[in-house]
Amino acid sequence: MKLDPFYLIVDSAGWIERLVPLGVKLVQLRAKDMSGEALRAEIRASKAICERHGCQLIVNDHWQLAIDEGCDFVHLGQEDLAGADVAAIRRARLKLGLSTHDHLELETALAAEPDYVALGPVYPTILKAMKWAPQGLDRIAEWKRRAGELPLVAIGGLTVERIPGVFAQGADSAAVVTDITRNADPEARTREWLAATGQWR
Repeated sequence: MKLDPFYLIVDSAGWIERLVPLGVKLVQLRAKDMSGEALRAEIRASKAICERHGCQLIVNDHWQLAIDEGCDFVHLGQEDLAGADVAAIRRARLKLGLSTHDHLELETALAAEPDYVALGPVYPTILKAMKWAPQGLDRIAEWKRRAGELPLVAIGGLTVERIPGVFAQGADSAAVVTDITRNADPEARTREWLAATGQWR
C-alpha cells in the first residue's frame, strides 16, 4: 500500500470542508472532544466531503463508528489498540494505522500487522503533552529499517521547511496538524505543503 506523502490531521468536518478541496488526498479526522451521534454525524459529513474530492479519510480511535459508517481506514494509538477488536476491523476490510513512540510500541504495532505505522514526535510539538522526548531524524531511519515495506508516517512538529529531512530518512508520509491549523492562512499553508510534498508522489 502507498500512502500519500501529505497526511493532514484535523479535528472537524469543517476543516475538511475548507482544506480537502485544495487537493488534499489523505486526511485524518481526530475529533477528541466529540462522542455519540455528534461524532457519528461528523464522520459521516467528513466521509461525504472526502468522497467528492477523491480523498482518503482516516478515522482516529473510533473504530466501531468507522466500521458502522463504511469508512475505509482507522488509526489507533497504543491504548486504543489494546481495547480494539482488530479482527472486526479486518473483517470490515478497514485499513489500520498505528501510533508508535518507542521500541516496545513498534514491536506491538508490527505484531498487529497494520497497514502503516506512525512515529512521533519527530520534533517538539505543542499539540499535546508527550512523555516521549522528540525522536529526531535518525529514529525515522531506524524505524524504516524495522518496518521494511510497511509505510512509515512521521508526525510531531513538522513544518514545510522540515519535510525534506523527514523524507530523506525514509518516511513515506509526513503528518501535520498545527503548522496548518494554527497558521494565519491555513489554505495558503496547505498549498505550500501540497507543493512541497509533490515530488514524493
